[in-house]
Amino acid sequence: MKKELFDNNPILKLSFDFALMVIEYCEGLDSAKKYVIARQLLKSGTSMGANAMEAQNAESKADFVHKMKIAAKEAEESQYWLWLCQYSNGYPDSTLLQNKLEDINKVLGKILATSKGKSPFSYFLSFSIFLKFASLIYSIHPWCKLSHFQIKPFSNLPTCLKRF
Repeated sequence: MKKELFDNNPILKLSFDFALMVIEYCEGLDSAKKYVIARQLLKSGTSMGANAMEAQNAESKADFVHKMKIAAKEAEESQYWLWLCQYSNGYPDSTLLQNKLEDINKVLGKILATSKGKSPFSYFLSFSIFLKFASLIYSIHPWCKLSHFQIKPFSNLPTCLKRF
């Protein structure tokens, strides 16, 4: 395993450290015969980091966002199991794990907000492509060639396109 990969990537480092803490916490739950919650927390607490790691080799931006969303869902599930531990009798203190998970959720939130956001240039590019498409339709569509479909001055689109 390359330690540099984790040191240079905050979400990988945080989720890996969290997974190690979850493993230790779940061993304590197993000792206390709390098998069901131990198993569920272990699965969600370690899956989060696995999905963040998998996102590093995503095939596309959409694939990256999808894997990070799965990591965020696993974080939410982990939070649920930790709340159950906190508010149930006979369970070890989960405050440290919850604090660590709060940091992870902040980082995941930033990653998702940044990844899903569109730059102003992409809106401009979409609009310019639309204008090219509209002018192409206007030039080749037979209805646009009829005399009652004329471009009005100061109009952005041909009248025939406004009908659709």
